[in-house]
Amino acid sequence: MLQAQALEINHPLKDIAQPTMNREPILLTPGPLSTSLQTKLAMLRDWGSWDSEFNAITARLCESLLQVIHGQDSHVVVPLQGSGTFSVEAAVASLVPRNGHLLVLDNGAYSQRAAKLTQMMGRRCSTVSFAEDQILCAKALERALVDDASISHVLIVHCETGSGLLNPLEAIAAQCERFDKSLIVDAMSTFAALPIDTRALRFDALVAASGKCLEGVPGMGFVFIRRAVLSACEGRSQSLAMDLFDQYDYMQRTGQWRFTPPTQVVAALIEAIAQFEAEGGQPARLKRYQDNCQTLIKGMLQLGFKPYLDASVQAPIIVSFHAPADPAYDFKRFYAAVRDRGFVLYPGKLTRAETFRVGCIGAIGRREIEQALHAIELAAKDLGLQNAQPLLT
Repeated sequence: MLQAQALEINHPLKDIAQPTMNREPILLTPGPLSTSLQTKLAMLRDWGSWDSEFNAITARLCESLLQVIHGQDSHVVVPLQGSGTFSVEAAVASLVPRNGHLLVLDNGAYSQRAAKLTQMMGRRCSTVSFAEDQILCAKALERALVDDASISHVLIVHCETGSGLLNPLEAIAAQCERFDKSLIVDAMSTFAALPIDTRALRFDALVAASGKCLEGVPGMGFVFIRRAVLSACEGRSQSLAMDLFDQYDYMQRTGQWRFTPPTQVVAALIEAIAQFEAEGGQPARLKRYQDNCQTLIKGMLQLGFKPYLDASVQAPIIVSFHAPADPAYDFKRFYAAVRDRGFVLYPGKLTRAETFRVGCIGAIGRREIEQALHAIELAAKDLGLQNAQPLLT
């Protein structure tokens, strides 16, 4: 008993504020997100990074990931330690040659981040910019490719989670194929939820991560690379850790990761994929997320909150809402009041308008969204919010 008390007193998390409810908070964010109990339990075992069992898990994971996009014959997948941004940087470094020219189609924070990392690694980078609430335009891409033949690669973000906007991947991919340009897709928050099929869509690289719509935990990204361009990636990266060709080649020869893998993350992800498949795969996941999104928007409109985006361009991933003009509104107090009731929101990430974001993804369904709406309603009352409508200019 004394030993148990000592362990409790010295627990490293003892000083962190705990939620007032009897459950952990539900994360209404674009990732990390709420995971199932089975996924959490999968992380309780320790794995040896060179152990044959763990190598078998890695191989099975890669096979399962390729099946999501029907890419077994056309693409390889390269897992990489770190957040999704690590894998975006690795994709650019490994696919764009030192004398290449990357065009980034920009309508949000994550495309701007891709342009910044490209410039920082010394690659030539241009941008075509659009408003944060407007989708990318394939005609604008066509004009850019006609005007500058030196462009070798194009990068787009499928869903800009800064706003929640869904970009037209198929139309952009068609233009890249027409002009024979290499397409890199940041599908971080759409992979496994939105349909992406290599049999109908040509891209040279597509980047995603463990802690998004597969409903795993953060800590690992992965890049799908078209087999036809894989050999040309050798020697391009200026980074040892982010060299995707070297990572793939080493895994093929040894079955192992080059450097210490995120073993618990991998174990959690293979369990999350089993749940993904049992649910019915991508179509079923999309259906649940769409229902979450529709329930959320309908409920928020009833509470007086205004979505930032037009419904025609809204992805069922995360929804941005205008901050209320009511002087009683303060995001930090609003966030805290919602969190006290068991739900974690996300701050805005826009430059033009003040917003906050509510996610629709993760191991949640309509019941959790309805509970969150009730928590938001009570939080607004706590703040004395009389009107949730924004001050539009």
